[in-house]
Amino acid sequence: MPPGEKNQDRNKLNRLEELKGRLFSKDYEMRIERHDAFTRHKPKNIPDSWQSAQEGMSNFGEKFFMKTSLFKKLFIFSLSFLLLAMAYGSYMFFAGGNTVSPENIEISVFGNAYTSGGEELSLQLEITNKNSSPLQLVDLVLEYPKSSSTNLQDTERIRVSLGTIPAGTVRSENVKLTLFGEQGSTKQIKISLEYRVEGSNAIFVKTKLYDVSINSTPINLSVEAPDSISPNQELTLVIKASLNATKPSPAILVSADYPVGFAFTEASPKPSFGNNVWNLGDLSPGAEKTITIKGRMLDVSDGEEKTFHIFTGSQSSTNKSNLDVVFNSIGHTVAIKKSAVEARLSVNGAYQREYSVDTATPINAEITWANNLETKINDLVITAKISGNAVDKKKIDGGSGFYDSAGGTITWDRNSESRFREVSPGESGSVSFFIPPVSVFGSSGGILVDPLVNIEISISGKQELSGYEVTTLNSSTSSTVRIASDVGFATKALYYSGPFANSGPIPPKAEKKTTYTVVWSLTNTANNISKGTVRSSLPQWVSFAGAFTPSGENFAYNASTRELVWNVGRIPKGTGVSLPSKEISFQIIFAPSLSQVGTVPIIVNEAVLTGHDDFANVDVKATKAPLYTRLSNDPAFPTGGERVVE
Repeated sequence: MPPGEKNQDRNKLNRLEELKGRLFSKDYEMRIERHDAFTRHKPKNIPDSWQSAQEGMSNFGEKFFMKTSLFKKLFIFSLSFLLLAMAYGSYMFFAGGNTVSPENIEISVFGNAYTSGGEELSLQLEITNKNSSPLQLVDLVLEYPKSSSTNLQDTERIRVSLGTIPAGTVRSENVKLTLFGEQGSTKQIKISLEYRVEGSNAIFVKTKLYDVSINSTPINLSVEAPDSISPNQELTLVIKASLNATKPSPAILVSADYPVGFAFTEASPKPSFGNNVWNLGDLSPGAEKTITIKGRMLDVSDGEEKTFHIFTGSQSSTNKSNLDVVFNSIGHTVAIKKSAVEARLSVNGAYQREYSVDTATPINAEITWANNLETKINDLVITAKISGNAVDKKKIDGGSGFYDSAGGTITWDRNSESRFREVSPGESGSVSFFIPPVSVFGSSGGILVDPLVNIEISISGKQELSGYEVTTLNSSTSSTVRIASDVGFATKALYYSGPFANSGPIPPKAEKKTTYTVVWSLTNTANNISKGTVRSSLPQWVSFAGAFTPSGENFAYNASTRELVWNVGRIPKGTGVSLPSKEISFQIIFAPSLSQVGTVPIIVNEAVLTGHDDFANVDVKATKAPLYTRLSNDPAFPTGGERVVE
């Protein structure tokens, strides 16, 4: 055995012998300690006084805060490390690695900032990718106004696919577009770059705006019209359009948008579509077309402003009355101002542009005049010109004015109205005239077509200002009185005649049934009547037999309400005069009771005709009294009643 190993064994034996000696020594004190898994006994230092306790707590606090401070330092260190890691990760995501920042993408535009409307504009776009990662699936999108219109939906879009733009490279692209607009206007082009980045399906967008000024237009537009006008005055607009291009243009339209209150009268040339669209055809370079529009500003008030909008452009291929691309547009605003000298016409107490009267109603007209200036007016003159196919010149009463039958005019001046010599500021008054009821039948006996009376009022005066020439002031207005058609409605009951064979005793007898044929007849003179309807009903002791003729008429009886309804529909003018009258016949059954002997019973209640006069634009109505019969010869028929023809 080696010497080293022998020495180790010898040391072990010596330690065992030493332990054995201590164990069997009489001075050895044995200590027994018990441990379990749940309780650990620790020595507790219990102070023997309150001061000692405070000192103990102080020592405990110092030890606790020494341990807490260490933990706090460890927590702050860990939190700082986490924040640094997050900052580094964010930097790597947004600025390094495979990330892309929009700030590192530049869109440059090279091209003319001015262009002629309708001519092709060429722009060169350069996209610079300064990121460390490529831009993938790149699309270049250009959005710009398609026409001169301000409609947001009228936008043209160009999309060009650029594929992938590697990191640190520049991509160039040439685009061509056409802009329209008024001369001097600015059109904005929105340039968008849509792209994706590696590892993401999201679409990112980089946008740039580029303004282009329009220095000329393909078609020049101009409007000549007054800047102000009085209510109810005639207004004339002159529109001029000329081609400003070097080559002929396709079919060109001019469209006018009228403001509320403008009543179109006429135009030269006549509109191609409706009353506001003209087809100028194929214009040659330098050619000019003129359109004249006339109308009146109605139902407008002092201080209002009305704007007319004129558009010109190419004709739509799908709707010939619409513009496809608007080349140019222009607006003209007219201010509404009260007339310096004013005249207003009322008919039968109403101030309107159009009136309707029947042939039995006279026309009582009144002209209210006023000086709206702050200065006096001299030699005021008011003239009323009366015309129309329903005028009987022999019956017009001019009141205090002079009526000239040859010209159909009534004149009020300083000779008939002394106050017209000098009218003070703000002074007002009225004059009147009278037209008796008119007839819808002409002098030859024929029916008048669209009978009406036109009344044109004009007023003038002289304004004298010190140091200035005398100014003549004028104003005018007009109204139309439409004559409603005479609609005739007749009812009768027959026994011995008519389309149906009747039966039963005549005169009727109690508790015996007697049938009658009822006939309704309609006539109409001057104007077409629409929506014609006749309504009546049967009393309790009368029933509907079920037969009527002509069978093609829209006639119905409601057994629950006992109502009779004839939906006539259209009643042409001349019905019952130059055309056959419109009739319907139906049969009823009268079953009298003993209680009705010696009376005059109703067999058909009151009948009412309603309809609409299409020319006079008024509702018409005619009422007929009930139909009676009697059971004896003693009682008289009621006044206004219709008796049965026996």
